[in-house]
Amino acid sequence: MAGHKKQKVTIIDVAQAAGVSKTTISRYINGKFEFMSDESRERIAKVIDELGYRPNNLARSLKSKETKVIGVIVADITSPFSPILLKGISDSCERYGYRMLIANTDDDASKERDYILSMIDERVDGIIINTTGENEEFMTKMYNDSGTPFILADRMARDLVFDTVRAADGAAMYRALHHLHDTGYEHVGFFVEKLKSSSTRVHRYEVFHKAYPEIFGEGALFYKLDASVPDVSELQRFVAETEDSKRAIMTVNGVVTMRLMKAMWQLGLHAPEDMGICSFDDWDWMSLVDGGLTAVAQPTYRVGCECVKRMMYRIHHNKDAMPKMIELPCELIIRNST
Repeated sequence: MAGHKKQKVTIIDVAQAAGVSKTTISRYINGKFEFMSDESRERIAKVIDELGYRPNNLARSLKSKETKVIGVIVADITSPFSPILLKGISDSCERYGYRMLIANTDDDASKERDYILSMIDERVDGIIINTTGENEEFMTKMYNDSGTPFILADRMARDLVFDTVRAADGAAMYRALHHLHDTGYEHVGFFVEKLKSSSTRVHRYEVFHKAYPEIFGEGALFYKLDASVPDVSELQRFVAETEDSKRAIMTVNGVVTMRLMKAMWQLGLHAPEDMGICSFDDWDWMSLVDGGLTAVAQPTYRVGCECVKRMMYRIHHNKDAMPKMIELPCELIIRNST
Protein backbone atom coordinates (compact mmCIF):
# COMPACT_ATOMS: atom_id res chain seq x y z
CA MET A 1 0.00 0.00 0.00
CA ALA A 2 1.18 3.48 -0.78
CA GLY A 3 2.51 5.18 2.32
CA HIS A 4 2.68 1.91 4.24
CA LYS A 5 5.86 1.74 6.34
CA LYS A 6 7.32 -1.68 7.06
CA GLN A 7 7.51 -2.33 10.79
CA LYS A 8 11.06 -2.65 12.09
CA VAL A 9 12.05 -6.10 13.33
CA THR A 10 13.04 -6.05 17.00
CA ILE A 11 15.15 -8.31 19.16
CA ILE A 12 11.92 -9.56 20.76
CA ASP A 13 10.65 -10.69 17.34
CA VAL A 14 13.88 -12.63 16.77
CA ALA A 15 13.70 -14.24 20.22
CA GLN A 16 10.11 -15.38 19.69
CA ALA A 17 10.82 -16.79 16.22
CA ALA A 18 13.92 -18.65 17.46
CA GLY A 19 12.21 -19.92 20.59
CA VAL A 20 14.81 -18.48 22.96
CA SER A 21 15.01 -15.61 25.39
CA LYS A 22 15.84 -12.00 24.54
CA THR A 23 18.98 -12.39 26.66
CA THR A 24 20.14 -15.32 24.52
CA ILE A 25 19.71 -13.24 21.36
CA SER A 26 21.62 -10.38 22.96
CA ARG A 27 24.46 -12.72 23.93
CA TYR A 28 24.57 -14.13 20.38
CA ILE A 29 24.75 -10.64 18.84
CA ASN A 30 27.58 -9.70 21.18
CA GLY A 31 29.58 -12.83 20.33
CA LYS A 32 29.17 -14.44 23.73
CA PHE A 33 28.62 -18.05 22.73
CA GLU A 34 29.49 -19.71 26.03
CA PHE A 35 26.85 -22.25 27.12
CA MET A 36 25.15 -21.89 23.72
CA SER A 37 24.83 -25.03 21.61
CA ASP A 38 25.79 -25.11 17.93
CA GLU A 39 22.16 -25.91 17.14
CA SER A 40 20.95 -22.75 18.93
CA ARG A 41 23.55 -20.59 17.18
CA GLU A 42 22.56 -21.94 13.77
CA ARG A 43 18.85 -21.48 14.48
CA ILE A 44 19.36 -17.90 15.66
CA ALA A 45 21.52 -17.08 12.62
CA LYS A 46 18.83 -18.48 10.31
CA VAL A 47 16.04 -16.47 11.99
CA ILE A 48 18.07 -13.25 11.89
CA ASP A 49 18.69 -13.82 8.18
CA GLU A 50 15.05 -14.66 7.39
CA LEU A 51 13.65 -11.70 9.31
CA GLY A 52 16.30 -9.29 8.06
CA TYR A 53 17.06 -8.16 11.61
CA ARG A 54 19.73 -5.46 11.92
CA PRO A 55 20.99 -4.69 15.44
CA ASN A 56 21.29 -1.06 16.44
CA ASN A 57 25.08 -0.94 16.57
CA LEU A 58 25.22 2.64 17.84
CA ALA A 59 22.95 1.91 20.76
CA ARG A 60 24.85 -1.28 21.55
CA SER A 61 28.21 0.45 21.44
CA LEU A 62 27.04 3.24 23.74
CA LYS A 63 25.66 0.71 26.20
CA SER A 64 28.52 -1.78 26.13
CA LYS A 65 31.32 0.62 25.16
CA GLU A 66 32.04 -1.77 22.28
CA THR A 67 31.73 -0.95 18.58
CA LYS A 68 31.97 -4.56 17.35
CA VAL A 69 34.64 -3.34 14.90
CA ILE A 70 38.21 -4.65 14.66
CA GLY A 71 40.79 -2.43 12.98
CA VAL A 72 43.15 -4.23 10.59
CA ILE A 73 46.35 -2.59 9.34
CA VAL A 74 48.49 -4.31 6.69
CA ALA A 75 51.95 -3.27 5.52
CA ASP A 76 51.45 -3.97 1.81
CA ILE A 77 48.00 -4.69 0.45
CA THR A 78 49.43 -5.35 -3.05
CA SER A 79 51.28 -8.45 -1.80
CA PRO A 80 49.32 -11.69 -2.43
CA PHE A 81 49.96 -12.47 1.24
CA SER A 82 47.65 -9.68 2.43
CA PRO A 83 44.33 -10.75 0.81
CA ILE A 84 44.77 -14.28 2.21
CA LEU A 85 45.42 -12.86 5.68
CA LEU A 86 42.46 -10.47 5.37
CA LYS A 87 40.18 -13.31 4.25
CA GLY A 88 41.01 -15.25 7.39
CA ILE A 89 40.40 -12.20 9.57
CA SER A 90 37.16 -11.33 7.79
CA ASP A 91 35.69 -14.84 7.98
CA SER A 92 36.55 -15.14 11.65
CA CYS A 93 35.23 -11.66 12.50
CA GLU A 94 31.94 -12.58 10.84
CA ARG A 95 31.61 -15.70 12.97
CA TYR A 96 32.01 -13.60 16.12
CA GLY A 97 29.61 -10.89 14.93
CA TYR A 98 32.31 -8.29 14.28
CA ARG A 99 33.13 -6.10 11.29
CA MET A 100 36.59 -4.96 10.25
CA LEU A 101 38.06 -1.62 9.24
CA ILE A 102 41.05 -1.99 6.88
CA ALA A 103 44.04 0.30 6.25
CA ASN A 104 47.22 -0.11 4.19
CA THR A 105 50.49 1.56 5.22
CA ASP A 106 52.72 0.85 2.19
CA ASP A 107 55.34 -0.17 4.76
CA ASP A 108 55.47 3.46 5.90
CA ALA A 109 55.93 3.91 9.67
CA SER A 110 54.39 7.39 9.61
CA LYS A 111 51.24 6.13 7.88
CA GLU A 112 51.08 3.30 10.39
CA ARG A 113 51.05 5.75 13.32
CA ASP A 114 48.35 7.86 11.63
CA TYR A 115 46.11 4.84 11.04
CA ILE A 116 46.56 3.60 14.60
CA LEU A 117 45.49 7.00 15.94
CA SER A 118 42.58 7.17 13.50
CA MET A 119 41.30 3.72 14.47
CA ILE A 120 41.56 4.47 18.17
CA ASP A 121 39.57 7.68 17.51
CA GLU A 122 36.96 5.52 15.74
CA ARG A 123 36.75 3.49 18.95
CA VAL A 124 37.56 0.13 17.38
CA ASP A 125 37.56 -2.68 19.93
CA GLY A 126 41.04 -3.86 18.95
CA ILE A 127 43.68 -3.60 16.23
CA ILE A 128 45.27 -6.47 14.29
CA ILE A 129 48.42 -5.20 12.63
CA ASN A 130 50.91 -6.53 10.09
CA THR A 131 53.40 -4.02 11.35
CA THR A 132 56.24 -2.08 9.73
CA GLY A 133 58.25 -2.93 12.84
CA GLU A 134 59.18 0.68 13.55
CA ASN A 135 56.46 1.75 15.98
CA GLU A 136 56.80 -0.61 18.92
CA GLU A 137 57.19 2.16 21.53
CA PHE A 138 54.37 4.16 19.97
CA MET A 139 52.04 1.15 19.99
CA THR A 140 52.91 0.42 23.61
CA LYS A 141 52.06 4.01 24.55
CA MET A 142 48.77 3.86 22.61
CA TYR A 143 47.82 0.65 24.39
CA ASN A 144 48.65 2.13 27.80
CA ASP A 145 46.75 5.34 27.03
CA SER A 146 43.66 3.89 25.33
CA GLY A 147 43.48 0.29 26.48
CA THR A 148 42.94 -0.79 22.86
CA PRO A 149 44.48 -4.27 22.47
CA PHE A 150 46.92 -5.00 19.63
CA ILE A 151 47.53 -8.36 17.99
CA LEU A 152 50.54 -8.67 15.64
CA ALA A 153 49.99 -10.72 12.47
CA ASP A 154 53.02 -12.42 10.87
CA ARG A 155 55.59 -9.77 11.76
CA MET A 156 56.99 -9.65 15.29
CA ALA A 157 58.07 -6.86 17.59
CA ARG A 158 61.61 -6.82 18.99
CA ASP A 159 60.24 -7.85 22.39
CA LEU A 160 57.14 -9.89 23.13
CA VAL A 161 54.98 -6.97 24.25
CA PHE A 162 51.89 -7.92 22.21
CA ASP A 163 50.20 -11.18 21.27
CA THR A 164 51.78 -12.35 18.03
CA VAL A 165 50.48 -14.93 15.54
CA ARG A 166 52.84 -16.13 12.83
CA ALA A 167 54.07 -19.10 10.83
CA ALA A 168 56.61 -21.43 12.43
CA ASP A 169 59.00 -20.64 9.60
CA GLY A 170 62.22 -21.52 11.41
CA ALA A 171 61.42 -25.22 11.62
CA ALA A 172 60.13 -25.12 8.04
CA MET A 173 63.41 -23.68 6.78
CA TYR A 174 65.38 -26.50 8.40
CA ARG A 175 63.10 -29.08 6.73
CA ALA A 176 63.50 -27.38 3.34
CA LEU A 177 67.29 -27.22 3.62
CA HIS A 178 67.51 -30.86 4.67
CA HIS A 179 65.37 -31.77 1.65
CA LEU A 180 67.67 -29.86 -0.72
CA HIS A 181 70.78 -31.42 0.83
CA ASP A 182 69.34 -34.93 0.69
CA THR A 183 68.33 -34.38 -2.95
CA GLY A 184 71.96 -33.77 -3.82
CA TYR A 185 72.22 -29.99 -4.11
CA GLU A 186 75.72 -28.74 -3.34
CA HIS A 187 75.01 -25.01 -3.00
CA VAL A 188 71.84 -23.11 -2.07
CA GLY A 189 71.57 -19.35 -2.46
CA PHE A 190 69.10 -17.48 -0.28
CA PHE A 191 67.43 -14.58 -2.07
CA VAL A 192 65.83 -11.87 0.02
CA GLU A 193 64.42 -8.39 -0.49
CA LYS A 194 65.83 -5.41 1.37
CA LEU A 195 65.54 -6.41 5.02
CA LYS A 196 64.49 -2.97 6.35
CA SER A 197 62.65 -3.61 9.59
CA SER A 198 60.54 -6.55 8.39
CA SER A 199 60.98 -8.99 11.25
CA THR A 200 59.85 -11.90 9.07
CA ARG A 201 62.58 -11.33 6.48
CA VAL A 202 65.18 -10.71 9.18
CA HIS A 203 64.16 -13.85 11.06
CA ARG A 204 64.36 -16.07 7.97
CA TYR A 205 67.69 -14.51 7.03
CA GLU A 206 69.06 -15.29 10.49
CA VAL A 207 67.70 -18.86 10.51
CA PHE A 208 69.24 -19.55 7.08
CA HIS A 209 72.56 -18.10 8.27
CA LYS A 210 72.56 -20.53 11.23
CA ALA A 211 71.09 -23.60 9.54
CA TYR A 212 73.02 -23.63 6.27
CA PRO A 213 76.52 -24.32 7.71
CA GLU A 214 75.04 -26.99 9.99
CA ILE A 215 73.52 -28.85 7.03
CA PHE A 216 75.87 -28.05 4.12
CA GLY A 217 79.11 -27.59 6.03
CA GLU A 218 79.98 -24.24 4.47
CA GLY A 219 79.14 -20.56 4.76
CA ALA A 220 75.71 -19.41 3.65
CA LEU A 221 75.21 -17.72 0.29
CA PHE A 222 73.04 -14.57 0.40
CA TYR A 223 71.72 -12.43 -2.43
CA LYS A 224 69.74 -9.27 -1.73
CA LEU A 225 67.33 -7.95 -4.34
CA ASP A 226 67.48 -4.18 -4.44
CA ALA A 227 66.06 -1.58 -6.80
CA SER A 228 69.60 -0.33 -7.46
CA VAL A 229 70.66 -3.65 -9.04
CA PRO A 230 68.62 -5.61 -11.64
CA ASP A 231 67.35 -8.97 -10.40
CA VAL A 232 68.94 -10.58 -13.45
CA SER A 233 72.37 -9.34 -12.36
CA GLU A 234 72.02 -10.82 -8.89
CA LEU A 235 70.90 -14.15 -10.34
CA GLN A 236 73.85 -14.11 -12.75
CA ARG A 237 76.17 -13.54 -9.80
CA PHE A 238 74.77 -16.64 -8.08
CA VAL A 239 75.19 -18.70 -11.27
CA ALA A 240 78.82 -17.55 -11.64
CA GLU A 241 79.65 -18.26 -7.98
CA THR A 242 78.22 -21.79 -8.13
CA GLU A 243 79.52 -22.76 -11.57
CA ASP A 244 79.80 -26.49 -12.38
CA SER A 245 77.79 -27.55 -9.33
CA LYS A 246 74.28 -28.74 -8.59
CA ARG A 247 72.68 -25.61 -7.18
CA ALA A 248 69.34 -24.35 -5.95
CA ILE A 249 67.80 -21.09 -4.83
CA MET A 250 65.60 -20.51 -1.82
CA THR A 251 63.44 -17.41 -1.55
CA VAL A 252 62.35 -15.45 1.49
CA ASN A 253 58.76 -15.10 0.24
CA GLY A 254 56.48 -15.43 -2.76
CA VAL A 255 57.17 -11.93 -4.06
CA VAL A 256 60.88 -12.76 -4.41
CA THR A 257 59.93 -16.04 -6.09
CA MET A 258 57.97 -14.13 -8.74
CA ARG A 259 60.89 -11.77 -9.34
CA LEU A 260 63.36 -14.63 -9.71
CA MET A 261 61.11 -16.60 -12.03
CA LYS A 262 61.02 -13.56 -14.31
CA ALA A 263 64.82 -13.22 -14.11
CA MET A 264 65.24 -16.91 -14.95
CA TRP A 265 62.95 -16.52 -17.96
CA GLN A 266 65.02 -13.56 -19.16
CA LEU A 267 68.21 -15.65 -18.89
CA GLY A 268 66.66 -18.74 -20.46
CA LEU A 269 67.08 -20.81 -17.29
CA HIS A 270 64.72 -23.56 -16.15
CA ALA A 271 64.06 -25.54 -12.99
CA PRO A 272 65.22 -28.10 -12.11
CA GLU A 273 67.51 -28.49 -15.16
CA ASP A 274 69.61 -25.37 -14.52
CA MET A 275 68.91 -24.93 -10.82
CA GLY A 276 66.42 -26.03 -8.20
CA ILE A 277 63.90 -23.66 -6.63
CA CYS A 278 62.32 -23.74 -3.18
CA SER A 279 59.88 -20.93 -2.44
CA PHE A 280 58.67 -19.57 0.87
CA ASP A 281 54.91 -19.16 0.28
CA ASP A 282 52.88 -21.51 -1.85
CA TRP A 283 50.58 -19.46 -4.06
CA ASP A 284 48.18 -21.03 -6.55
CA TRP A 285 50.24 -20.32 -9.66
CA MET A 286 53.31 -22.08 -8.21
CA SER A 287 51.82 -25.52 -8.83
CA LEU A 288 51.58 -24.71 -12.56
CA VAL A 289 55.10 -23.44 -13.38
CA ASP A 290 57.65 -25.91 -14.82
CA GLY A 291 55.75 -28.85 -13.39
CA GLY A 292 55.31 -27.11 -10.05
CA LEU A 293 57.60 -25.32 -7.60
CA THR A 294 58.68 -26.85 -4.33
CA ALA A 295 57.37 -24.52 -1.65
CA VAL A 296 56.88 -23.94 2.05
CA ALA A 297 53.15 -23.41 2.45
CA GLN A 298 52.44 -20.87 5.17
CA PRO A 299 49.17 -21.06 7.13
CA THR A 300 48.36 -17.43 6.23
CA TYR A 301 44.56 -17.86 6.34
CA ARG A 302 44.83 -19.58 9.74
CA VAL A 303 47.08 -16.78 11.01
CA GLY A 304 44.22 -14.35 10.27
CA CYS A 305 41.67 -16.58 12.02
CA GLU A 306 43.91 -17.09 15.04
CA CYS A 307 44.49 -13.33 15.36
CA VAL A 308 40.74 -12.79 15.71
CA LYS A 309 40.40 -15.70 18.13
CA ARG A 310 43.11 -14.22 20.34
CA MET A 311 41.51 -10.77 20.06
CA MET A 312 38.17 -12.18 21.25
CA TYR A 313 39.95 -13.71 24.24
CA ARG A 314 41.43 -10.33 25.14
CA ILE A 315 38.18 -8.40 24.64
CA HIS A 316 35.82 -10.82 26.38
CA HIS A 317 37.95 -12.76 28.86
CA ASN A 318 41.27 -11.30 29.94
CA LYS A 319 42.44 -7.97 28.56
CA ASP A 320 45.51 -8.01 30.81
CA ALA A 321 46.78 -11.52 29.99
CA MET A 322 50.52 -11.94 29.41
CA PRO A 323 51.47 -11.56 25.71
CA LYS A 324 51.61 -14.86 23.86
CA MET A 325 53.57 -16.00 20.80
CA ILE A 326 51.45 -18.35 18.67
CA GLU A 327 53.33 -20.15 15.90
CA LEU A 328 51.38 -22.25 13.40
CA PRO A 329 53.09 -25.12 11.52
CA CYS A 330 54.06 -24.80 7.85
CA GLU A 331 54.01 -27.58 5.25
CA LEU A 332 56.83 -28.39 2.85
CA ILE A 333 55.34 -29.30 -0.53
CA ILE A 334 57.84 -31.06 -2.79
CA ARG A 335 57.28 -30.65 -6.52
CA ASN A 336 59.20 -30.84 -9.78
CA SER A 337 61.48 -27.81 -9.21
CA THR A 338 63.69 -29.76 -6.78
